Amino acid sequence: MKQTSLGLGNSAKRTRKREFLAEMERVVPWAPLVELVALFAPERRRGRPPFSVDTMLRIHFMQQWFTLSDPAMEAALHDVPLFREFAGLVGWIDRLPYEPTILRFRHPLEKHRLAEQILAIVNDMLIGRDLLLKAGTVVDATLIAAPSSTKNASGERDPEMHQSKKGNQW
Repeated sequence: MKQTSLGLGNSAKRTRKREFLAEMERVVPWAPLVELVALFAPERRRGRPPFSVDTMLRIHFMQQWFTLSDPAMEAALHDVPLFREFAGLVGWIDRLPYEPTILRFRHPLEKHRLAEQILAIVNDMLIGRDLLLKAGTVVDATLIAAPSSTKNASGERDPEMHQSKKGNQW
């Protein structure tokens, strides 16, 4: 048995990611979205029992919000207790979806063009609450070596170019 399975690995620190997921828990209309997707969700007749549509929809949303591929989402569910908590996979006996399970859930969404309907429902709800959800990119702000020339194509100094200093180097 691992410590995280006893709830000892969970942090109470209010990180940006935790705040974001808590806000999405409050504002996303989960019940109507689950009803919409449940009509097209894959049904399993053999093998492992299926995960709930609510759980898989939450995993799908996290993939979109954090730009994770199917394999990356599987790994994140194993590595990030916060993601398991948001998806409703919090018990120590809970199994986690594998990459093919996530893929099989996503394919009907794409086939029946449900992503556009889901986006419309979420955007309408967000607009009603004066909220905006935007995508972004994490950028490393480390200074890197670059040519010292500040001249443009005409050979004159480019007014938009300027220097930065790192330590005692310009």
